[in-house]
Formats: sequence, C-alpha cells, structure tokens
Amino acid sequence: MASLNVGSLGEYIREQRRNAQYSLRQLAEAAGVSNPYLSQIERGLRKPSAEILQQIAKALRISAETLYVQAGILEERRQEGLELRASILADPLINDQQKQALLAVYEAFLKENAARRTPTAEAEADTSTTTSTTFATRTTTDGPAA
Repeated sequence: MASLNVGSLGEYIREQRRNAQYSLRQLAEAAGVSNPYLSQIERGLRKPSAEILQQIAKALRISAETLYVQAGILEERRQEGLELRASILADPLINDQQKQALLAVYEAFLKENAARRTPTAEAEADTSTTTSTTFATRTTTDGPAA
C-alpha cells in the first residue's frame, strides 16, 4: 500500500470543508472530533485513523473511500471491491493487524480469480487453487460434526 501523505490529505480535507461552506469548528463538531485535532489534520501534523477519516467523510457528505485514497490507505482502483476495503478499514471492532490480514486474504482471492480468467496464467491458478482447496477441505473437515 502507498504511504500516508498527511500534508496533501489535510489540504484535500480543508478544500472539501470550504466547498461545503463549513467552518473548522462546524466540521469538527459534525465529525465528532476536537477543533484542535481537525486543525492539526488539515495542517498535515496529525495522521488520522481510518475511523476518523470515515467520520470526517460522513460529515462532509463525501465517500470515505475518497479520503482513504487521498490518505494512501487504499490504492486508487476502479470500483472493484473499494467499498469492502473501506468497510474493513473503518471497522472499529477489529485491530489494524486483523484488518491487514483480511485485506491480504481478499487480495489473494482477487489474484486467484484474475489468474483463472487469463489463459496464460493457468499454471499459477492451479497452484493457488490447490492451496485454496486444501484450506477449504481442512475447514469443512475440521468443522463441528452434524
């Protein structure tokens, strides 16, 4: 994933806030963050979490995915799975390590499916299919007895 560019993120948030005709205080209140914290984000001094970005996006009535891309949390892609990635990153019930693990599994499945669609990558797809099949077999075999 790309590195977080807090300076341009802050500038982007400030621009969106001004377009929405919010004062700094109004946006801070609407997003549920402190006025000084939002000011520090806008000036590029603080690195907001995915959850804070989601709150800011909701208050600005823009997509959280847009802020995630601006922050470098998500790579810009066609809408393929963007909402799922954003939901995982914004989930407050799981920690960052768990979020990264879920995203890694999702990416692996996407690569596997893409490999199946390209005839030249059949050998690669066969290898990853074996791994997935082994995992699925273990999961169903080790599951509770009916």
